[in-house]
Amino acid sequence: MATKKRKAADTKVDKNKVYSLKEASALVKDINCTKFDSSVDIHIRLGVDPKKADQAIRGSVTLPHGTGKTKRVLVLCTPDKEAAAKEAGADHVGLDEYIQKIEAGWTDIDVIVATPAVMPKIGKLGKILGPRNLMPNPKTGTVTNDVAAAVNEVKGGKITFKVDKAGIIHASIGRVSFAADKIEQNSQELINAIIKLKPATAKGTYLKGLAMASTMSPSITVDTKSVQN
Repeated sequence: MATKKRKAADTKVDKNKVYSLKEASALVKDINCTKFDSSVDIHIRLGVDPKKADQAIRGSVTLPHGTGKTKRVLVLCTPDKEAAAKEAGADHVGLDEYIQKIEAGWTDIDVIVATPAVMPKIGKLGKILGPRNLMPNPKTGTVTNDVAAAVNEVKGGKITFKVDKAGIIHASIGRVSFAADKIEQNSQELINAIIKLKPATAKGTYLKGLAMASTMSPSITVDTKSVQN
């Protein structure tokens, strides 16, 4: 059963209309039906075949207004890098003890940063970290010797994204408490990053569909033409 608030929200979204990114960014605030500060998510359908290595789009982007959520960061490194990681604000720093914790099922973190030297030790955690999108990766800047810079970026609003098996990228780009223009600017920054990664081998339309929604609210269809400068 839909709540009264959800029913009211449903009436405000015209299912047959395609909204501009600017309109959607204002509307998503208006239709929020939770008591908490909901996450604003964007879903982008791409004209790619994720099974092909060169079309498995993934990357990272720093949102101009942050995500509104403080990310919990674990840094896996050798002892000589620990002080820098802690100074930068990492929530957890270490190596073997955390590898053991993760093997035992602990994944109470949002991002893992690792130095190249320790990657051979982390490889065996792929089955646990891979499905949760937690595996450190050089492409997203989470495998680096400059752990302090990586922690600062993550804490400052850097997000990573990757296309799923259905060819869709799902990403959280802010909260409903954000001003509409900040939601719009964060969304556009993510979309620009994805457009830059368009593979040369992708045929036909690249940005096939775009939708915005907050937690438990109806989805808003966004005009893909409104986001391509």
